[in-house]
Amino acid sequence: MSVEERLQDVRSRIAKAERYAKRPAGSVSLVAVSKTFDGDAIRPVIAAGQRVFGENRVQESQGKWPELKAETPDIELHLIGPLQSNKAADAVALFDVIETVDREKIARALGEEIKKQGRAPKLYVQVNTGLEPQKAGIDPKETVQFMEFCRKDLGLAIEGLMCIPPAEENPGPHFALLQKLAKECGVEKLSMGMSGDFETAVEFGATSVRVGSAIFGSR
Repeated sequence: MSVEERLQDVRSRIAKAERYAKRPAGSVSLVAVSKTFDGDAIRPVIAAGQRVFGENRVQESQGKWPELKAETPDIELHLIGPLQSNKAADAVALFDVIETVDREKIARALGEEIKKQGRAPKLYVQVNTGLEPQKAGIDPKETVQFMEFCRKDLGLAIEGLMCIPPAEENPGPHFALLQKLAKECGVEKLSMGMSGDFETAVEFGATSVRVGSAIFGSR
């Protein structure tokens, strides 16, 4: 299959999952994860109509996305990988959505840069639903409190939550937990589900799914 055919296949599967979950058509946004792929690999996906993309690293993104965004200004770029505080300025300048706010230091750095640059990317809090020590994300038990801190103390507008369930576990309970936390926090956006489990994520209320290899092929 060509990259265009794979993109269409993923879109069809999302639409089918929406129908199965009795959700409105188009209620789930597809974030095409283009990490490690260069501009020449990404352009055919843009040409096929995809406008929302996800990247893991700020530095890698700086090497390709300013040019791609200049060519296609309506692209929405998501940071879905861990963010270091010394990259906060670059992240605020380049990304439209930052999904990996997971600790006070990052939240403060983003708040300062948003004020300084006058540019406000949409923000999501990343939750470590599996409490994996090697993985970024806030403890589920601390999510509501951290959200309050971000909003009240720093004045950040947090739109949603994001998670990456443990690879070897059934993702359903993790998606259910994120959905529950979103209700407790009063946010509507849920970024969850990747190439192997995005249909399950749609069932549990995902508003965006992050799909890379099913579109671009193996890295």
